[in-house]
Amino acid sequence: MYKLFLAVAVLFSTVGSGVFAQDTLIYLQNPSFEDVPQANHLPKGWVNCNADATLAPDIQPSGDFGVTTPAQHGKTYMAMVVRDNETWEKISQKLSKPLKGGKCYEFKIFLARSEKYIGQSEAKGGQANYGTPAKLRIYGGFSACDRQFLLAETNLIVHFRWLEYNFRFEPTGDYTHITFEAFYKTPNLFPYNGNLLLDNASPITPITEDCEEKPEVAKVTPPKKDSIVNPVVTTPPPAPIQPPVAEAKVVLNPNFSTLKTEDLSKGQTFRMSSINFAVNDTIINRASHPQLDDLVKFLTNNPAVLIEIGGHTNGLCEDNFCNRLSQRRAAAVGNYLISKGVVQGRLVMVGYGKTQPVSAVKNDPKNQRVDVKILEL
Repeated sequence: MYKLFLAVAVLFSTVGSGVFAQDTLIYLQNPSFEDVPQANHLPKGWVNCNADATLAPDIQPSGDFGVTTPAQHGKTYMAMVVRDNETWEKISQKLSKPLKGGKCYEFKIFLARSEKYIGQSEAKGGQANYGTPAKLRIYGGFSACDRQFLLAETNLIVHFRWLEYNFRFEPTGDYTHITFEAFYKTPNLFPYNGNLLLDNASPITPITEDCEEKPEVAKVTPPKKDSIVNPVVTTPPPAPIQPPVAEAKVVLNPNFSTLKTEDLSKGQTFRMSSINFAVNDTIINRASHPQLDDLVKFLTNNPAVLIEIGGHTNGLCEDNFCNRLSQRRAAAVGNYLISKGVVQGRLVMVGYGKTQPVSAVKNDPKNQRVDVKILEL
């Protein structure tokens, strides 16, 4: 009798704490992606969603493509890529039981990126490193590979070590299948070659709290060490031009030769106002090379630092032109660094166009700039 009473007490204690009983968990088949390591192959339990069946994701670490990251759990993990020909990889499977529309769920998975992922460029031919960061999108649907509803989306996965990502989502329907999709940075004008590593997914757990309460929950319950808490994010509308605001963590005209890792912080921005280009072009003026060379030395001396190169224009051009010009200028700076020996996977090149002015005057030269932001230390 005592044992029965104890079991019932534990059950009600679990429900009362905000998590449903064990038999309400929704399980994935082979959540740790365990199988024989090999390229263009899916681990047991998973379905390839690519139109071309010969371009399946890879079970890593197989030694193929230079991917050597050890598994976070078990012996293998899933590796997916995005390509420069506007194709990207997706995998799917049927859930052990359907999600319920209007219910709140919690889900966790470990994510990382491989610095090296050597393959062929589908758009240009020849060898390419798929080392650029990508993001994870999670969809619910009614059949394999059905992307009916975007449940959750991460930011770019820029880190090389495994980190646990925690999600809460509220499906709108009783979805029977889940799909994981590697995707590009958004907004982004040009497709690129990038990769995403996945391992050790948790069961999907129904919870009693309202999904809308997640920001408060995150503040009260800090994430575990080496984990990242991600709110549910759906695809937002295009961001309007924001008025200039006072900026924190911005260093003007940095002297990279004096910077030390201990003096840096994640999200810190360095404004390289001496980086100039030919008018309406991506050609870097030779006078800009010394500061870029200093940046190369800094990155060489601090190999754990990952950066974003942000291109910005003034407000005088049309939106499309501004976006393309800023993206290409950011890429030009990135290509310069790569030509000097910086690994491509440590760089994220982004074009912001005219959406982030630092001056309300449209033709103020301050708005036309290159910013370097610290993404990872």
